[in-house]
Amino acid sequence: MKLRIKGSSLRLRLTQGEIRELVEKGTVAERVPFASNAALTYRLRLDHRINEVTATYHGNIIEILVPDRMGREWYGTDLVGLARSQPVEGGELRIALEKDFACLAPREGEDESDNFPHPNAASGSRTC
Repeated sequence: MKLRIKGSSLRLRLTQGEIRELVEKGTVAERVPFASNAALTYRLRLDHRINEVTATYHGNIIEILVPDRMGREWYGTDLVGLARSQPVEGGELRIALEKDFACLAPREGEDESDNFPHPNAASGSRTC
């Protein structure tokens, strides 16, 4: 799972296996270790009690809750992503969850074997 933070936006890209784990186990997480035993954890969790994608931050954990129904639909269809602008103090937090597509031009050192097939693979486009 890849996390991109830019300003007031969070963007996560998930492989096929990560979305499958989310649906089968109800959660998927990554941990980024730092010095002095500090770590940042980011995770997605399915929740049947909510109706919208929601992000929270507590105790060095970024947690994004996904409505159970939405997560299962995302997994079982060609739907590329889920997005929401969540109101926060002073503005909004933009949240995007996306299927991670394989690049059309192979990159050295990248294992994309679990990525989703790129939808433009047949067109010959040369981008990710």
